[in-house]
Amino acid sequence: MKKNNIPYILLFIMLVWHTVLYAQDIERFPRPEFETDYVYPEEQLPLQRPQVWEYIDVAVLIAALSLTTWLALKRRSRQGLIWMSVFSLAYFGFFREGCICAVGSVQNVSLALFNSSYTIPLTALLFFLIPLVFALLYGRVFCAGVCPLGAVQELTGFKPVKLPKAVEAVMAAIPFIYLGLAVLLAAMESQFIICKYDPFVGFFRLDAPHTMIIFGVLLIIAGIFINRPYCRYLCPYGVLLNIFSRFAGKHLTITPAECTNCRLCEEDACPYDAILPSNTDQPKEDTVKARRRFYTYLLLIPLFAAAGGIILYNTAPVLAGLHRDVKLAKEIRAENNTGVEAVSLAATAFKESGETEEELFVSELTVIRRFRKASPWVGIFLGISLGAGLLGMTTRKRRSEYKPHQGKCYSCGRCFKYCPVEVKKQVK
Repeated sequence: MKKNNIPYILLFIMLVWHTVLYAQDIERFPRPEFETDYVYPEEQLPLQRPQVWEYIDVAVLIAALSLTTWLALKRRSRQGLIWMSVFSLAYFGFFREGCICAVGSVQNVSLALFNSSYTIPLTALLFFLIPLVFALLYGRVFCAGVCPLGAVQELTGFKPVKLPKAVEAVMAAIPFIYLGLAVLLAAMESQFIICKYDPFVGFFRLDAPHTMIIFGVLLIIAGIFINRPYCRYLCPYGVLLNIFSRFAGKHLTITPAECTNCRLCEEDACPYDAILPSNTDQPKEDTVKARRRFYTYLLLIPLFAAAGGIILYNTAPVLAGLHRDVKLAKEIRAENNTGVEAVSLAATAFKESGETEEELFVSELTVIRRFRKASPWVGIFLGISLGAGLLGMTTRKRRSEYKPHQGKCYSCGRCFKYCPVEVKKQVK
């Protein structure tokens, strides 16, 4: 086996295993039987933390983002950013047990926007907004040293390799799909899939199911060669950070002074392929061809949006099947058709609740109708995202120096040591 093929094999295994995680939704059959003198433990849920800790967490988040911004933009210290990652992993990861995190807060915001009966906790709202504000001002400094999920991967990326651009482009579309599904399922009061399939929270709490442990280990192993695989190819919050960071007023730069176009940062400096090269030496493209291509992709955006809406509309019943009421209705209907008693905890609770089957089936239809109405909007979002991505590839700005792509750059500072101007400054 060629060594160059190892990262691709690991990436393939990681993505395939992610589909295995859905098997955890299947109830055990038959139900476990206990002796009559079995006593259930009194504490079924962890004790809630005092509310003051929530405000401490927000204060620590703001302080960590501020310090990371200073280390990345002003101090330009890669070592300092590494230590910030260690701190964030210890505090937001193991001490805070990964909750509430900015990544998962997307679901809380979605649920609050589409369900008047739910009031979002102030902490969840602040964890959602504050990193986005910093991204709008200074770039993705949250990713650089504050996110515990990113810290796990940043600290284990030892032998980074670059994926082919075609593979990178396909994989980069997955977070948009993940974000769309996460918003939809949270808004429909179905599932919080970001939290449910988080590969690292189980490690932080030391209580992960074996399937999640395997997935997390695969991510870490893949991350040795493919830096930050979760951040790049799964993280839904990263989509929002990418968008906000593109408009950042200030952003990390490769060199602390004027770029000399030495090209030393061109090859191995950035494992995320986030460095945009100087292109003043390239021949200028024909204006007519460039304009024709631009308008062609612009006209394709409505077609992509319509296609996405139609596809998601037709898959709405499948997505609705993840809702607890729809799953329960299918289980009860199967019991009626086959005569095999439904023995899941949900079915048992339903039979003891006094609710009629007719009421359950009406609730099932209501959920499916809601998904029918909401799913096309997710498809439209995905279609517009695809079209906008293709449109962006048609615009070629003239650059006289090497600079980071403000959306893709994680502000990690790996490129600092490749710049001779930076090295000379550090020596002084």
